[in-house]
Amino acid sequence: MQTSLALSSSLEAAVQAAHAGAAILQAYASNRSELVIDLKMRNDLVSQADREAEFAVIDILRSQTPEFGIIAEESGGQASGQASWCIDPLDGTTNFLHGIPHYAVSIALIAHAGTQVNGEILAVDTPVIGVVYDPNREEMFTAMYGAGSWLNGQRIYCSHADSLANSVVATGFPFRDFSFADQYMPALHYAIEHTRGIRRHGAAALDLAWVACGRFDAYWEMGLAPWDVAAGTIIVREAGGISEDIYEQLPWPSRGYVYSGGKTVAPELLDMLKPHLKYPQKP
Repeated sequence: MQTSLALSSSLEAAVQAAHAGAAILQAYASNRSELVIDLKMRNDLVSQADREAEFAVIDILRSQTPEFGIIAEESGGQASGQASWCIDPLDGTTNFLHGIPHYAVSIALIAHAGTQVNGEILAVDTPVIGVVYDPNREEMFTAMYGAGSWLNGQRIYCSHADSLANSVVATGFPFRDFSFADQYMPALHYAIEHTRGIRRHGAAALDLAWVACGRFDAYWEMGLAPWDVAAGTIIVREAGGISEDIYEQLPWPSRGYVYSGGKTVAPELLDMLKPHLKYPQKP
């Protein structure tokens, strides 16, 4: 008989790991001029702050949940076992390096297809734990599959905006991969003219967390990585919203093409995007 995932203890481990990673980031934040910064590719930076924060996160998760696989932005890894951690030790690296206090540690647990969660056998890979910690505001967003989403221990919910026209919508401009610009730019132009306003803050995990607590009514972005959106996806879903693959091909937006929002606005957002999409081959 298959054992169900222990979600509560996994969430506790992720929260502890997020605090540990954030402590390292904040220690470096006041001495940014001394950071050694490497260029991974155009507009894609990494520093020892990212690497050390990731090490701290992984160290805690490995010690407390050795049965899970680990996939992390800087050190890689692979999926294994019933579930795997998906880690971004510093979401919003460019903000961090420029002294803009808007970045987060993002940690998600992805349960693999066939795993039992809360008595349910999952048919597809599914985010089941999400933690996004903003150390500048001391805001800890958490979610557990089937149990809800919280901000600093208080339940949160997506907004009840009734239309895109009455919505503040977040997005992220192409910054590293410009291959999808012809899909993105026409939708952005439409959104500028047909929403209450567009915001671009530069940290996808926090964009999704802010959708979950109703600060943003909707959000979309293209060309991200799985660790950018994994935790935020379950936080939005457990807050009563939608966070899905723009191309409607994957069980969660693991290729980094994500749209999200409340249950009324998110479908309207997708309808706005669809005329401009070039659908990839199904995986």
